[in-house]
Amino acid sequence: MEFIDIEIFLWINSWVGKIYLFDEIVKIIVSDYLIPVGFSMAMVGLWFSGKTARVRQEYQKAVIVGVGSVGISNLIIAVINNFYFRVRPFNDLDVSLLFYQPTDSSFPANPVAMVFTVAIAIWIVNKRIGWVLIAIAVLFSFARIYSGVFYPSDILAGALIGIFVAVILTKVRKLIEPVPTFVLKLARVFCLA
Repeated sequence: MEFIDIEIFLWINSWVGKIYLFDEIVKIIVSDYLIPVGFSMAMVGLWFSGKTARVRQEYQKAVIVGVGSVGISNLIIAVINNFYFRVRPFNDLDVSLLFYQPTDSSFPANPVAMVFTVAIAIWIVNKRIGWVLIAIAVLFSFARIYSGVFYPSDILAGALIGIFVAVILTKVRKLIEPVPTFVLKLARVFCLA
């Protein structure tokens, strides 16, 4: 399995340097700021949108799930990293690097878990926006492989963690339903919702 992972990584990374404009676009996409800030802005926008009060409340609950899922995903990845450390591809292989050299564990891909958890939390309540965010998350994930900082299995594990946490937290939110509604009512008192 590791051999296939490395071969896929090397094949994707071998495209670096072939088309200058594509490399420059990937450098922008792969940054630590564009996609994460964009996803944060999508959650802020969703928080204040909705044609009816009921729809707006569902969107706000999805944002709460998204934020909570980011925290839980980070915790899960931190626990995994305490028991398993995988070096980055650029440490072991001759790669074309389009990104700085992170020093944390490659497995699972933490930034990918974050974008997928937000995308799925939003997709559950708004398919149109959710599909756009999922497409961007896939593009972001590909850019992370292409730029030389993650193996495909790191990306897959991060995405699965993000998806799993968002789905489970959505189900838990429905089970404890009076609590999210109370939190939103309290936020309205302070003009936050």
